[in-house]
Amino acid sequence: MSDFSWEKSYPEGVKWEIEIEQKPVFAILDEAVKKWPSNNVIDFLDKKITYAELDDLVNRAAKGFQELGVKKGVHVGLYLPNTPHYIVVFYAILKAGGTVVNYSPLDAERELVHKIEDSQTDIMVTLDLNVLYPNIGKLLEKTRLKKVVVGNLKEVLPFPKNLLYPIVKSKEIASIPKDDKHISYKSLLANDGKYEPIDVKKPQERVAVLQYTGGTTGLPKGAMLTHSNLVAACQQLRAMQQGENEILVDGEEKVLTVLPLFHIYALTVNMNFGIAGGSELILHPKFDLNNVMKDLDKKKPTVFPGVPTMYMAIANHPEIEKYDLSSLKFCASGGAPLPVEVQDHFQRVTGCRLLEGWGMTETSPAGTSTPMTDKRVAGSAGVPIPGIEIRIFGVDDKSKIMPTGEIGEIGIKGPNVMKGYWNKPEATAESFIGDFFLTGDTGYFDEDGYMHIVDRTKDMITSGGFNVYPRIIEEAIFEHPSVEEVTVVGIPDDYRGEAAKAFIKLRAGKSEFSLDDLRDFLADKLGKHELPSAVEFRPELPKTLVGKLSKKELVEEERIKYDARKKESA
Repeated sequence: MSDFSWEKSYPEGVKWEIEIEQKPVFAILDEAVKKWPSNNVIDFLDKKITYAELDDLVNRAAKGFQELGVKKGVHVGLYLPNTPHYIVVFYAILKAGGTVVNYSPLDAERELVHKIEDSQTDIMVTLDLNVLYPNIGKLLEKTRLKKVVVGNLKEVLPFPKNLLYPIVKSKEIASIPKDDKHISYKSLLANDGKYEPIDVKKPQERVAVLQYTGGTTGLPKGAMLTHSNLVAACQQLRAMQQGENEILVDGEEKVLTVLPLFHIYALTVNMNFGIAGGSELILHPKFDLNNVMKDLDKKKPTVFPGVPTMYMAIANHPEIEKYDLSSLKFCASGGAPLPVEVQDHFQRVTGCRLLEGWGMTETSPAGTSTPMTDKRVAGSAGVPIPGIEIRIFGVDDKSKIMPTGEIGEIGIKGPNVMKGYWNKPEATAESFIGDFFLTGDTGYFDEDGYMHIVDRTKDMITSGGFNVYPRIIEEAIFEHPSVEEVTVVGIPDDYRGEAAKAFIKLRAGKSEFSLDDLRDFLADKLGKHELPSAVEFRPELPKTLVGKLSKKELVEEERIKYDARKKESA
């Protein structure tokens, strides 16, 4: 038995000690196909695909990839939005013996080139859309890329949308060269599906996915996620849900899948976790508020994993009362800290419980989750899920383990933690203390084992010798009735070294206020050293493709402005 403080906060019947089954990731799909062949696994814009149909598509794609030379050691990139293509080729590449490399459709050319060369990607899969294919096509001559598999939306749309699509979208479709470097998705599948089965003898060693980190500091690094890492994360999340008061029912759930599957959060929580439980994935190409509201009302999803900005948008929808959200058993927030005000507002207007969790690319991304109990700990990211051990290390002295209630850097250990960074042994060594991965997040545990995230260590502001955590300031600003979104960054300050600046998006119909007004509002909520020294209002705040508020653009803007001012005064 474990003696971890958080185990006492688990739901009845959930235990920390679990046995992780060693198997390849594609076994998740194979087992689901056997249990629920006739159940729908995908609903893409009303196009339904059953588990048996998906199995056939995956097997044919696997054979097609093997005919292209995909085997152990071959890396295949996915440059795709949320369409059925992604799910098919993801499992197919793994069945063929290859490794998946995820790419973001928002990656700039410099990032694409870096990832292609760094990851040794030989084949890329994309769509024939003008916003996608041209970005890849031009790199066939500039990089090591050898072939591109190109799909189109017509082949995955339902009737009559599939007939209308080329007419409506003709200006958005790219012209694809007819040569041996370009393979159509249709031709990839044009076979009997009798691929050569592979034996993943050591799933704990075999890399299934190279998942690149955000690259907010320096160039992105590829986290090597093994078959065992991804399978463990899925089993750990399921173990957290399978107590005596089990809420999810295998074979009956519908998961609203708006988060991009190329991101580790959706890859595990929506796709692998959903398929492991025989769920139907209601697949959206992107987050469009009106389409999401319509599907919440009409298609009756039971689970909705998202990020805080999505829940802000839903809760602030001007006609929220017209939509029936009663099918939702719970919503899960991850990817970024969930402000208490956002959580309260969403639960109040929707009647649906919003649970917070925490994880990272390097942890596949399992970490902590809010237990499905009556207890609520506002501002907490929940407790470590089964099989995961977390310690709080001293920020400046990693040999020191911080006691309950004291802030330090979060270290995590478990079967879900990556094998290391691809081709970066030094970065890997620097990121671990023994078996514990140092996350770069700061936080603390309370007496019941609930973990509270304070901030990213790299986002911490050092102001006049004090450590200032942006999230604490953001939580306080969120309490202002006029604020819809806020992000706080450190800006250069000649006197204090750094100072906090707040960027705010106002609620509809609300007016801007002065810095003095803001500081007065915060006076009883923050220490003097935490009060912002500047505020700026914007109609929109920068976000990542996942929907997380992004600080790096604002930090760079402020640095450029500061440098310009220094140059003028010199």
